[in-house]
Amino acid sequence: MLYIVPTPIGNLEDMTFRAISVLNSCDVVLTEDTRTSGKLLKHFNIDKPMWAFHAFNEHKALKSIIDHLQQGKNIALISDAGTPGISDPGFLLVRECVANGIKVSCLPGATAFVPALVSSGMTTDKFYFEGFLPHKKGRQTRWKYLTTLDVTIVLYESPHRLVKCLEEIKTYLGEDRRVCVAREISKMFEEFYTSDVTDVITHYTKTPAKGEIVIIIEGKLKPGKETE
Repeated sequence: MLYIVPTPIGNLEDMTFRAISVLNSCDVVLTEDTRTSGKLLKHFNIDKPMWAFHAFNEHKALKSIIDHLQQGKNIALISDAGTPGISDPGFLLVRECVANGIKVSCLPGATAFVPALVSSGMTTDKFYFEGFLPHKKGRQTRWKYLTTLDVTIVLYESPHRLVKCLEEIKTYLGEDRRVCVAREISKMFEEFYTSDVTDVITHYTKTPAKGEIVIIIEGKLKPGKETE
């Protein structure tokens, strides 16, 4: 069986009892970075073989992993932080497991965009998860699509590209569009900064952001409808 095991996005106390139990009982742990995951496993006294599984080797590694699963091995997949498969490696392996009749069990757990969305003050009943935008090719096309949405939009972004991304929000979605920048979620310097995009650009130009970032964007308002 393949287990998809979420890991903390910052605070180690968010690790679940079930996640620890599964990692202790599996035969192998697939990790995005063995150094990062090694520290996590050591913290919880988990001693299991680790195999590297990341964006640069996942295609090549698939056959071997599927072979081991078909031989009856229990394998757990973790990423550096959060839930594998959400803007992290995992989809290709899960797809192959489903295609080969191998059981997959995904544990509930940490995912950065959920606390960011819920804490943003934006509408949560309907939202669109974009994740990371393409760096170059296709980026403008994605922005043009996002301009059509009247639901809350969720983006992931790196600190050094944050202001550029906010400026693109202003250009494509309008200077009055409300956004929330959530960073360092669950960590000591957790921050949620919500305002119109022009003000948010000013804030992070003066005070450059650090850490992992989620951007929550208010959906396009329908004519005659005020912000909720």
